[in-house]
Amino acid sequence: MTSDPHSAHVARQFSVRQVFEAVLHRGPISRAELARLTGLSKQTTSEVARVLEDGGWIRESGRTSGGLGRSATTYEINDAGAYVVGIDLGGTKIHVALANLLGGVVAEAVEPTDRRGGRHVTAQIGDIAARLAAQAGAAPGAIRGAAMGSPGVFDPRSGVITIAPNIPGLDEIDVAAALREALGVDCAVENDVNLAAKGEQWQGSCVQAQTFAFIALGTGIGMGLVADGRLIRGARGAAGEIAYLPLGGDPFDSRGFRFGTLETAIGSAAILDRYRGFGGMAAQTVRDVFDRIAQGDQAAIAAIDETARILVQTIMAVKAILDPELVVLGGSIGVRPEIVDRVRRLVDRYLPDPPAIAPSALGARASLIGAVGVALTGLHEQLFGVAVQPGVLALPVVEAERRTA
Repeated sequence: MTSDPHSAHVARQFSVRQVFEAVLHRGPISRAELARLTGLSKQTTSEVARVLEDGGWIRESGRTSGGLGRSATTYEINDAGAYVVGIDLGGTKIHVALANLLGGVVAEAVEPTDRRGGRHVTAQIGDIAARLAAQAGAAPGAIRGAAMGSPGVFDPRSGVITIAPNIPGLDEIDVAAALREALGVDCAVENDVNLAAKGEQWQGSCVQAQTFAFIALGTGIGMGLVADGRLIRGARGAAGEIAYLPLGGDPFDSRGFRFGTLETAIGSAAILDRYRGFGGMAAQTVRDVFDRIAQGDQAAIAAIDETARILVQTIMAVKAILDPELVVLGGSIGVRPEIVDRVRRLVDRYLPDPPAIAPSALGARASLIGAVGVALTGLHEQLFGVAVQPGVLALPVVEAERRTA
């Protein structure tokens, strides 16, 4: 009876995955130890190790010593065997990181976003990535994957990004195709807050959480949702666009149509307007409003109290729909202790079985770290030829960074 070629291929790919992950977790490690850990035969283990070594994924690291019998060659991950690019695209700046196979960032750069938008921005990203690769001494073709976080909503069918008013032209081009042309590799595109949620899941406040919400509050407001370990995108990629929740104002007021009712009521401009509405005169920026709280400015205290109450209304809505075990607050305003403390008190007082509230552990780097993680997961799938669970690289990457710190 002839064996099924497809089944044999899948079995082979899983063998590759087992050996690779064993080296990732336990390296440096010998082939005999690999066979013991994976349950594969010594012959299969040797063949797979040779394939991975020839492909540049693992390398010899030395030889065992101190035991009975002959010494054996040990293997470790070749961290320079491949690189990925993580991109955090904003309306005013682009942050790009080049990371190795272990997830360690080896080079990064921040530049003002090209105001012309569209293809000018995707070409700019390609130029930055090329410079970073040269800076890191990466071989030609060593970049094997990329991921980008962007404001707005990415439509995977057309490749366009909508609801990103600060970056013109993204709704007129196939962004994914333009990035592929600029970078030379496929580039996953996600909403930036979704990638921030993935970053927190990978290396931040949500490592132990399976169902959580990441709410970013700054100039605007957005949310990334993870349920049972998986990111929720929605039918059109717009899941988590809570700026348009009918909270904090009249949803039929046309003044909220562009940015959303909630964002119009709770973003940075709204906080400053609220402060002035309460009679505040001393603060010129939102940061000033927070600074005035320590000085007992009653208008500042009232403005932030009201902002926290509206944010808790948002969390109530999220709780009713998703029932998260954890809500992480990010963004330049969301991470402020004055906001986090107020939200915790209100949530504990008014919600039955409230979710835990935590500030972002990654801060402004959450989207960038999430982009690196998503790009690495894509590379992982590319290596194995089969789907893998998101976050499979999380533990070894964190451990690798600790080893090199």
